[in-house]
Amino acid sequence: MCCGVFPQTTMESPSIDISRYLASERRISWLTLLLGALAALPVGYFHGWRWGSGILIGAALAWLNFRWLKEGLDALTEAATAQAERPKAKVPVGTYFRAVFRYVLIALAVYVIFKYLHVPVLSMIFGLCSLGAATMAVSVHEILQPADR
Repeated sequence: MCCGVFPQTTMESPSIDISRYLASERRISWLTLLLGALAALPVGYFHGWRWGSGILIGAALAWLNFRWLKEGLDALTEAATAQAERPKAKVPVGTYFRAVFRYVLIALAVYVIFKYLHVPVLSMIFGLCSLGAATMAVSVHEILQPADR
């Protein structure tokens, strides 16, 4: 490029401060459980304990899903970084298995809880949405509190 419009990049990895990203991950993690608990209380009061517990269970499953997703992505990043010099990086097969298995495990848990504890499926689905709500809240926080301030 002429005139330096784009910054020059090198093959070396740039020095990036990841502490802000890790703080956002931690914030999403605990906020998922907090929002699920805060939603479960009034729902449990107004619609019964089964609905409230369903939202809480869904939030806990969403939290587990987020933790497992983070672990899977960390393993993928570690494998890619370790094999940076290779033309084609190899990802351990277990990483793919765990990525698919977490959805199977969550679906199985929802089914068992619905079948044996008679907790409404819709309430657990609403609880699973707490991860999305937590992610949106942290995103808004990041927009309002940018790193370059």
